[in-house]
Amino acid sequence: MTQPDHVHALALKEPARAELDADLQKYYAICDDKIGFIPNVLRAYSWNQKKLRWFSRFYNEIMLGESGLTPLEREMIAVVVSSANRCYYCQVAHGAAVRDYANDPILGEFMVMNYRNAELSVRHRAMLDFAFKLTTESHTVGEAHRQALRDAGFADADIWDICDVVGLFNMTNRVAAGVDMMPNLEYHATAR
Repeated sequence: MTQPDHVHALALKEPARAELDADLQKYYAICDDKIGFIPNVLRAYSWNQKKLRWFSRFYNEIMLGESGLTPLEREMIAVVVSSANRCYYCQVAHGAAVRDYANDPILGEFMVMNYRNAELSVRHRAMLDFAFKLTTESHTVGEAHRQALRDAGFADADIWDICDVVGLFNMTNRVAAGVDMMPNLEYHATAR
């Protein structure tokens, strides 16, 4: 196999599932029911249950909470940011989510490789251009960039949510890179 078989490269003990607090065991059961496995990012954070709780709540609010952005749009942003940062874990895991939400394996690959070559709506092109710029040249982002989002149909609350997703993935990309986090093998075959 070409992918290393570790969850991450640090010598931090992942507790047995039975050793997790009851609320986290319940959360793992939800993951089992919804996706059929425990994402390695959760396993990676499990050495510190407080951080695991914080991460999962923060992630779920930004990626699945109430928003003018659809779950697909948030996943598209996640992949474009992760592609710009060359985050293997997130390109694989969230590329799978794009393929699944869109029911389109080609769109998932475009998001990973180069979203600019995909046939996208004006809304999605503006959203992803902004996410890419905020990731790679945050110091150059100004009112003209926010106005381009408004012109593409985004409300100011949506712009905030775009920034939240971009910020979340810039943070998680760096954690994943720093600890050499590996995605679950199941993601590679999802929605192909």
